[in-house]
Amino acid sequence: MYPADGRKVFDIHTWPHSLRTEIKKDLGEFPFATFWGPAAGRQTPQGPPEAASRWIAESAKWVEEKYHPTLNLIYLPHLDYNLQRFGPFAGEESRNINSIIQPDLKAIDTIVGDLIDFFSKRAVQVILLSEYGITRSSEPIHINRIFRSAGWVTVKDELGLELLDCGASKAFAVADHQVAHIYLNDPGVEKIVRDLLERQEGIGRVLGKTEKVAEGIDHPRAGDLIAVASENAWFTYYYWEDDKVAPDFARTVDIHRKPGYDPVELFVDPAISLPTAKIAWRLLQKKLGFRMLMDVISLDATLVKGSHGCRPKSPADYPVLISQQSELLKNPLIEATDVYHVLKRHLL
Repeated sequence: MYPADGRKVFDIHTWPHSLRTEIKKDLGEFPFATFWGPAAGRQTPQGPPEAASRWIAESAKWVEEKYHPTLNLIYLPHLDYNLQRFGPFAGEESRNINSIIQPDLKAIDTIVGDLIDFFSKRAVQVILLSEYGITRSSEPIHINRIFRSAGWVTVKDELGLELLDCGASKAFAVADHQVAHIYLNDPGVEKIVRDLLERQEGIGRVLGKTEKVAEGIDHPRAGDLIAVASENAWFTYYYWEDDKVAPDFARTVDIHRKPGYDPVELFVDPAISLPTAKIAWRLLQKKLGFRMLMDVISLDATLVKGSHGCRPKSPADYPVLISQQSELLKNPLIEATDVYHVLKRHLL
């Protein structure tokens, strides 16, 4: 929640609204600090690294016991964090971070196994689905800076900092991992925008109307063009050319103001000499009622080592869908848009 006095209050949303009070009474507050941000997937006073996934799993069991829903969709985020921070490693490299990734795998395996046992005892069908497979991607592409250099992005000065003016821009992009949705306020620049993107190192594909229809993603809000990064690259939302004029929210965890996804929110700025002290000072300011910015996030996009969105070269990196009813999975390899039909067949 964002009260009018500028506070940010963490909570959960439920429907009906009365569930919020009931579920928090039984399970406690949701450990939001471990769900996203620099503390996500790490040991904190709120609990172990997998605290957010464990709370979500317990909430799924809570809902099942009280309401027996026809369909229960459960998202367990734990593996996202360190795979985006450090990327998946192979060969000799894997030895360097096995101490980090292996505990993640063990923790989520325990949580998932417990859920499967819980639902199986209640004769509930269980489907395991990963939305994506994270691959090693360490090359950031600042697509809005590219557009700005071409004269298509417009920014405005606000209190000495730069804000993206989407309405005044001929072209701008909303970045999402390895996919960028490109919106054109001037249709006349579509061809030269596409030509520029297709020449850009790190971009694997550019989808226009025809390609979007073929891929089943020709949604009115999907953008006039869609850029897909190469497997070793990903898109930032950055549009400023000098970090001194980056908007104030850039150095914070702020998923609402940033025009695109920002995985750098997983990192405390390594340039801060005493990060724990700075965070404690900011929290004290907040507790005392002062306006403050939790401005501890880095602007160094090269810190990110894992991403997803493009189709990986190796099928071993594809997402998985597992069901006990193998006859309902007609092919060993399906399109992402077919997942809906698989779920529907299970229900009906």
